[in-house]
Amino acid sequence: MKSAITVCLVPQAKGGPFVFWDGLSDACDQASALGFDAIEIFPPNAEALDVKSIQDLLAKHQLNMAAVGTGGGWVLHKWTVTAADASIRKRAREFIREIIDRAAAVGAPAILGSMQGRSEGEVSRDQALAWLGEALEEFGEHARQRGQQFLYEPLNRYETNLFNRTPDVAAWLRRLRTRNIRILSDLFHMNIEEADIAAALREAGSLVGHMHFADSNRRAIGLGHTEVVPIIAALRDSAYDGYLSAEILPMPDTATAARQTIESFRRFTA
Repeated sequence: MKSAITVCLVPQAKGGPFVFWDGLSDACDQASALGFDAIEIFPPNAEALDVKSIQDLLAKHQLNMAAVGTGGGWVLHKWTVTAADASIRKRAREFIREIIDRAAAVGAPAILGSMQGRSEGEVSRDQALAWLGEALEEFGEHARQRGQQFLYEPLNRYETNLFNRTPDVAAWLRRLRTRNIRILSDLFHMNIEEADIAAALREAGSLVGHMHFADSNRRAIGLGHTEVVPIIAALRDSAYDGYLSAEILPMPDTATAARQTIESFRRFTA
C-alpha cells in the first residue's frame, strides 16, 4: 500500500476535507518532506491541470499522482450526471471526460464523487441509476483508452441517495458492461454506512481501487475512533496495493494533519 495526501485548487471549497490549500508547489514540497508517495488533486476544471508543470513538480519531488477529483464541477456549477436537465448532464460528462484526459496524462485515474448527484423531484431512483450507469460505461471506456481505470465513490446518505455502501456498489458494477470501473472506498463515509468496514471491503474485493484514509470524524487517522487494524488486514487479504489517500479536514492545522497521517500510515501498514 502507498500513501497519498490531498491538495485543493478550488478556493470556493475552502473548509472542505483537503489537507493542502496553497498550490501544487507548496503541497509537493510538504508531501515530499514528510515522505508521502503521492498527492491527490481536487481541481476546478481540466484547464487547471497543466500537464508539463505537474510532471515537472512530481519528478522534482519524486512523487506520483494518486488520483484527480472531478467535484469542482459540482462545487462551481452544480453539475451532475443525473441532473433532470439533459444539457446539464451533457456538460457534466464533458467536464469529467476532460479531467480523465488530463489525469491520465499524469498517470492517474479520475474520480466521480459529488458529481454523481441524486434522485429527487422528477428524477426517480431508477432513472438516476440508468443515467449513472450510462455515464460510468462511457467514463470506463474513455479511461481505458488512456491506460487508466476510473474511480466511482459511494458517498454517505447525507450527500447522495444513489449508493451509500461499498458492497452494494460492487454488486451493481458487476452488472455493467465495462470492467474498468473501480470503487473509491472512503473510510469517513463507510464509518457512517457500514456495519463492518472490514467485511464490506472483503465483499468488494478486487473492485476496490482507491481508499480515502480518513478517521470517523473526517480528521487524520488516529484522531477519531475508527478501528484501523482490521481494515488494513482486509485490504491485505484482498491483495490491495493502491493508495491510502488522506482526504481529511486540515485540523487542527495542515501541518499537524499531514504529519499525523503519515505517522498513522507507517504505524498501521508496517
